[in-house]
Amino acid sequence: MDRNEMLEKYEDNWETSMGGWFPGEKVILRGKNVLTELNNDRWVEYLLFGITGKRSPRVARLIEGMWLICTSFPDPRLWNNRIAALCATTRSTGVLGSAGALAISEATIYGLKPIQGVSDFLYRTSKKIAEGQCLEDVVKSEVKKYRGIYGYGRPVVDQDERVEPLLDFARSMGAGDGEYTKLAFAVDEYLANSRLKYRINASGVVAGLLADEGITAKELYHIATLTFTAGVIPCYIDALDKPEGAFFPLRVSRVNYEGIEECRVWGKQK
Repeated sequence: MDRNEMLEKYEDNWETSMGGWFPGEKVILRGKNVLTELNNDRWVEYLLFGITGKRSPRVARLIEGMWLICTSFPDPRLWNNRIAALCATTRSTGVLGSAGALAISEATIYGLKPIQGVSDFLYRTSKKIAEGQCLEDVVKSEVKKYRGIYGYGRPVVDQDERVEPLLDFARSMGAGDGEYTKLAFAVDEYLANSRLKYRINASGVVAGLLADEGITAKELYHIATLTFTAGVIPCYIDALDKPEGAFFPLRVSRVNYEGIEECRVWGKQK
């Protein structure tokens, strides 16, 4: 099939098993009627079902606790929250500020990539150990290849204050003692006693807990897409009350300019 034939197949035609809206009649998601079969679900239950096809109020509640404890911090100094606060002081809209903040949450050292990355690491490590490799060799190989491991270490402090509250909450939900969570902390113990001194962070715990619930790395990525929202929006609201353009201004005299062109003085024409 050439490209034109492929496009002709999809012209005015999109086949899907995920769902659809039938105007004036019903809404279907994965074969379930949203209005009559899913209408009593919590919102995160509905999200979980849409992403994974799993129906589990318990796992949905576990995810809600993870979002609250681990990610939605209303501090405008945090990388993604800065976007929302900046948008507010430029008098942009809340939707644009939130969308921009969520877009940069797909970063390399925090957010969605580490969340997906540590889940993938735990799945791969478990498989390698089952095939006969030892944990030490797997971890050393990972560090050598990537110069670190997602889910371990933290840019600002060594210890992650979220780990213990997250574990306490997980145990109250009947989680925290599964194969992948134990593996995550076995890696933590090894790294803590290595020259790196890395300790597990919240994303490592989340990945282990949800892997124990059968959530794949890609599913975890999709689940985590909105995870920062409840911290982003308060930062926008708070900054909206501040003067326009007032978010972390930097005077020109603080810029160490070493270029060859003469610095431009605003308001002064050449």
